[in-house]
Amino acid sequence: MRTIVRGLLSLLILIAIFAAATWGVVAFLNGRDKVPATNSCTAVLPDGSSFALTAEQADNAALIAAISAQRVMPARAATIALATAMQESSLRNIDYGDRDSLGLFQQRPSTGWGTEEQIMDPVYSTNAFYDQLAHLDGYEDMEITVAAQRIQLSAYPDHYAQHEHVARAFASALRGHSTAALTCDLDTADGDLGAFLDRLERDFGSQASETDGDELVVDAAAVLPDYETAIADWTIGQWAVATASVTGIEGVRVGDQEWVRGTRAWVAAESPAPEGSVIVW
Repeated sequence: MRTIVRGLLSLLILIAIFAAATWGVVAFLNGRDKVPATNSCTAVLPDGSSFALTAEQADNAALIAAISAQRVMPARAATIALATAMQESSLRNIDYGDRDSLGLFQQRPSTGWGTEEQIMDPVYSTNAFYDQLAHLDGYEDMEITVAAQRIQLSAYPDHYAQHEHVARAFASALRGHSTAALTCDLDTADGDLGAFLDRLERDFGSQASETDGDELVVDAAAVLPDYETAIADWTIGQWAVATASVTGIEGVRVGDQEWVRGTRAWVAAESPAPEGSVIVW
């Protein structure tokens, strides 16, 4: 009898050990699948090369590219501006720098760029940079480092060139020339369409949109009337992804493609967005 009891106890112990081990494996696999978000954004060029920025950097890159689009400047202008800001501030709106240099482009109040308050406003500082670039004859055909140096008068004139590839990748996506090329890997957040609309107006100067249930339908053709429909759609769509870390939106749909937090890629949408519109939720 004692032998039988001991056998049953041994069996129960083995079952308990097996159950615990199985639960541990399942927990491990579930944990492994839930990889923390990197809170970064990636842009891919047509040749397959990819470049990453932090969510903060991508958010500032989106502003710089959007203002160039609003001003109907070529995508080359955005590439030059992005490379410049990458070199000057690592694409961060910092309140310090060499001597009295400030902001995204490290502009100096003492050399006529504006007041400290103005320069720390990224919209003002970006427009100030483009004002100078627009008056630089032939900048579209200049090497990036040459155009940037003509404006910045840096002590290190050759350093802008090192940022050309990443600047070109993000400018191409944020100006709608590379489609489904910019994605962000972000933590979950509560979407705020009000914050999205405020940001849309700040960056593009327009809130042209209407609500459809829980979604917002942006009239891309009205926001960017000077561009081809597909260019306008992807400009706003990928800008929306790049600014999602700030606006908190959950997803963006352009044509038959959509980006959703957690997917880390553009995927086929069940219901496509109408041509000339970008759907956000």
